[in-house]
Amino acid sequence: MGIIAFQGRPGAYSDLACRQAFPGWTTLPCETFADAIAAVHDGRADLGMLACENSLAGRVPDIHALLPQAGLNIVGEHFQRVEHCLLGVPGSTIAQARRVHTHPVAMGQIRGIIEALGLTPVVEFDTAGAAELVARWNNPEDVAVASALAAELNGLVVLRHNVEDAAHNTTRFYITSRDAVRPPPGQAGTVTTVLFRVRNTAGALYKVLGGFATNGVNMTRLESYMLDGSFAATQFLLDVEGHPEDEPLGQALAELAFFSETSAILGVYPGSPFRGQAAPGR
Repeated sequence: MGIIAFQGRPGAYSDLACRQAFPGWTTLPCETFADAIAAVHDGRADLGMLACENSLAGRVPDIHALLPQAGLNIVGEHFQRVEHCLLGVPGSTIAQARRVHTHPVAMGQIRGIIEALGLTPVVEFDTAGAAELVARWNNPEDVAVASALAAELNGLVVLRHNVEDAAHNTTRFYITSRDAVRPPPGQAGTVTTVLFRVRNTAGALYKVLGGFATNGVNMTRLESYMLDGSFAATQFLLDVEGHPEDEPLGQALAELAFFSETSAILGVYPGSPFRGQAAPGR
């Protein structure tokens, strides 16, 4: 058993992801992503559970800015289904609810319940933090939207399960470690994450990515973002299927390195079984 750090308050979806991926481990709540990364870096935590993208909200910008300089290795991934629950104080009812408190991203995912119940939305810094506030106020007119774990940790009751608008709301996490732990070459389901910067020339990205197509390597994610406020220098984060020591991906990465200004492998790790599941219905 070990310690795994996450960004958020106890009961946050990241906390739930830690508990589901590593049952029995101690979870370490951190105020920011930088704090969670630092906890792994300085040895206060063995692993970090870092949200990187959500099926509804898209990428998590902080991770793309912090991960390249974090000095950590991606050793796994976890997909966490986000099941929003409407939480109230013990003895309260949905009919009494007047104000709903949650994180702004979560607020955008529960428009249906807000309209149906005529609730006034109140944005808070965190879903689990909203649950803490509602518990502290002990007012039946104030409800929170957070995880069932947040209800359990804060002594609240679940007034309604699954109040999210979309049934496919899922967050993907990178599991990070100080040490690189890679599956052996040839292992099916391996994922490799690469960071690279293209030269500021015509067709540079086309040339960089061409090697993946010609070598039959499946690309599952490509994210771009500017560096230091420059509109010329663009950095990319890439997830591909395969192991760098297997010939197809090895050749594709060699082409990428040749046409890139810089490139680095951030992690080689087993892909989650979630990748093979069909997308759930709405």
